[in-house]
Amino acid sequence: MRRIALTIAYDGTAYSGWQAQANAVTVEGTLREAIRRLCGEEVTTIGASRTDAGVHALGNVVAFDTESPIPGENWRPALNSFLPDDIRVMRSWEADESFHPRFDAHSKRYEYRIATDEVVSPLRVRYVCGVREKLDVEQMNKAAGLFVGTHDFSAFCSAGAQVESKVRTVTKCEAYRDGSEIVIGVEGDGFLYNMVRILAGTLIDMGRGAKRAEDMTAIIASGDRTQAGPTAPPQGLTLVRIHYNTQESANTSK
Repeated sequence: MRRIALTIAYDGTAYSGWQAQANAVTVEGTLREAIRRLCGEEVTTIGASRTDAGVHALGNVVAFDTESPIPGENWRPALNSFLPDDIRVMRSWEADESFHPRFDAHSKRYEYRIATDEVVSPLRVRYVCGVREKLDVEQMNKAAGLFVGTHDFSAFCSAGAQVESKVRTVTKCEAYRDGSEIVIGVEGDGFLYNMVRILAGTLIDMGRGAKRAEDMTAIIASGDRTQAGPTAPPQGLTLVRIHYNTQESANTSK
């Protein structure tokens, strides 16, 4: 038995999230079907991040065990011939049998993009959240800086999260302009259910003046979901990359 690892990119618009579901089309389910068609095996896939419905990825990582003799680097072209155009294997390699995409991850980076144009281009509308109000990016960035650190992020977690602890470490958080768009970039050791989208909704509120940037510390300390902003729409969110402290980094972080 060999362990194969993949870096996956996908447009999440047409999918009910990453995780396989019995009665829904998902990224993981589509990938498993492609593997079955390629080598005839029903595999169990391990994903690094269970992105929500409508969320995109440039660098999700998945691993599975197989008895197939296909060389690690050949899985990329082989699987892409069975996958739809909105899911692509960007890299493939044979990993150590102990490699676990989720538990071995050192950090993840997400980006949330906000379009500030009065009319959003149809070529961008699937990948941004449109906000027509003027946003104060300086205030958003100030609040984002207060998000950095090791905290209990219960105030930034939707109900239904099945985790023992809501303590996470955020190592970088910033808001900045990229042309006509505002980008919220956040990096950390892991994220709670809807955590980045709630962060985005909170920063948008602060950018429009509905909340003060200085309130971020108190919101985190409250542990109260009602104190944070709304959950921003999914299409603005992209999982950009996952970093590992092992040799897997060479395959996943570029």
